[in-house]
Amino acid sequence: VQLQASGGGSVQAETSLRLSCAASALTFRDYVMAWFRLAPGKEREFVARISRTGGSTDVADSVKGRFTISRDNAKNTVYLQMNSLKPEDTAVYYCAAGTPILSYNTRPQGYRLWGQGTLVTVSS
Repeated sequence: VQLQASGGGSVQAETSLRLSCAASALTFRDYVMAWFRLAPGKEREFVARISRTGGSTDVADSVKGRFTISRDNAKNTVYLQMNSLKPEDTAVYYCAAGTPILSYNTRPQGYRLWGQGTLVTVSS
């Protein structure tokens, strides 16, 4: 099983990036997908999650109105559209797959499969 994240880079504040995470060797539609991020000196932080069908999403308050999560089950891929990026969004972004119970939807413990991470650096 592999989750391959891509799309990170170094950008200026107020610009956009779209991250992708392609899954292989798993039944993608059976998994809730999420994005977490890890910034230097901070704990891993929930960013967004999307239900198996894509009909339900959650987004962290810190990125609400700027980030959007989506998925394409035909392509086994989940996306994170990031707009109006801020320097505080600088982090390594990880995609994750799991079958969390409701109370673990936004917790790393709810996800057992993780990608390798993609670095996003936002400068002011």
